[in-house]
Amino acid sequence: MHPAVHALQTPDKRAVIMASTDETLTYLELEERSNQGAQLFCALGLRPGDAIAIFMENNIRFLEICWAAQRGGLYYTCISSRLTAGEVEYIVRDCGAKLLIVSIGLAAVAGELVSLLPDVRLFMVGGTRADFASYEEEAAAMPVTRLADETAGMDMLYSSGTTGRPKGVRVPLSGLPIDAPSPLMLIVSGLFGLSEDTVYLSPAPLYHAAPLRYCMAVHRIGGTVVVMEHFDAEQALRLIEKHRANASQWVPTMFVRMLKLPAEVRAQYDVASMKVAIHAAAPCPIEVKRKMIEWWGPVLHEYYAGTEGNGFCYVNSADWLAHPGTVGKSLLGEIHICDDQGNEVPVGEEGVIYFGGGAEFRYHNDEKKTRESRHPAHPDWSTLGDVGKLDADGYLYLTDRKAFMIISGGVNIYPQEAENVLIAHPQVADVAVIGVPNEDFGEEVKAVVQPADWAEAGPDLANDLIAYCRERLSPIKCPRSVDFERELPRHATGKLYKRLIRDRYWGKRESRIV
Repeated sequence: MHPAVHALQTPDKRAVIMASTDETLTYLELEERSNQGAQLFCALGLRPGDAIAIFMENNIRFLEICWAAQRGGLYYTCISSRLTAGEVEYIVRDCGAKLLIVSIGLAAVAGELVSLLPDVRLFMVGGTRADFASYEEEAAAMPVTRLADETAGMDMLYSSGTTGRPKGVRVPLSGLPIDAPSPLMLIVSGLFGLSEDTVYLSPAPLYHAAPLRYCMAVHRIGGTVVVMEHFDAEQALRLIEKHRANASQWVPTMFVRMLKLPAEVRAQYDVASMKVAIHAAAPCPIEVKRKMIEWWGPVLHEYYAGTEGNGFCYVNSADWLAHPGTVGKSLLGEIHICDDQGNEVPVGEEGVIYFGGGAEFRYHNDEKKTRESRHPAHPDWSTLGDVGKLDADGYLYLTDRKAFMIISGGVNIYPQEAENVLIAHPQVADVAVIGVPNEDFGEEVKAVVQPADWAEAGPDLANDLIAYCRERLSPIKCPRSVDFERELPRHATGKLYKRLIRDRYWGKRESRIV
């Protein structure tokens, strides 16, 4: 299960299609180019266990470079294309990369990196500028044959930094052949039924864990990946119809944006080919998911997991409809719900979610964060920092990130509940609910709203939204005030940088996306 096998069996089959340009990469081209990349890394003195970093937007070279590193036994760290030079430097240093590959589209930031990374080899894709070698030219001079001593490398990825500085997750290399099976392949083929006939639409940035890993998994089984350069709701529907895409992966904000397209626009596109629509990364509001199932049919598959790989929960459409709001039952790792003292709580009560018996992980160069992720009495239990509960059937429900909890007058309030209500309002394009200072109660609930039409932002809409929320939730969970912003700071993967919004109200205006 490796693209090298498919290059022999189906050399002319398309491995990658870029959505906007229709630029393609066949399996034979992927094989030859990834071999040349691996040969280049070896010629530069990189050996198994060394690391490279990739700082690019979605483009035709992205997955080719990851496969080159994989077959060279290297760690490859993919960095968000939205970061500043200083933030990129931090990740390059932290992961120990000896080589950095950037794209010409990020040339402005790349120029700042020259003085920050004088000891790191710098390459550029799509063009060149001073101090950067052309990756294409250097790789093209290398043999297209496989390395004699191939061994499997793997990704070393960083959290999105929505609650603090990003954390790198580094897992020991297996030392196995490049085509050795992995747990993800059991999920992709066994659970989701993906195969060589899969046409997989990937609408998210490839530097994020799920898009990267699932695209590479599709390559392992011989399918075709359609990569969107940027997510656009209508273009996604157009691509499903154009390529007869039968598998995909999304985040809830993408569902919201597709559902808020005018009904006549949605009706233009045939999405009947879509058989497996996977979603994760953030909890999906119940009404949003229900509407997606009504539209696309029972093809939605949800999972709850993290880059850390310590647990995995899953639910299909039928089971979700029977347990609305669940993120599924655990397929990897035993779930423990614990209070702040570490005691397990009864079924139905909320607490911090721990996984026991799952994969071991550590946060690279951050033993403090590693310790904080472990249960105080059971070091083999670990948490991603989420709060939730189990029902009597063993289904898990997420409440919110513990870091986002609001404490008002001694009462714990999880803003996700109000967010799930407000996002269903037709005049709301996006929303964040946060706690802001209150002299009497410590914190009070505020909604920061991106209106569907900026002209409607104002006191009347604010009052309507507060009333709308109070009709559906206890008043204590609802915002006491509403502010408006033209656009909320969302990560390109759909995760909301709530920390940035909250910090502005608490006087931390120097906070940035990291």
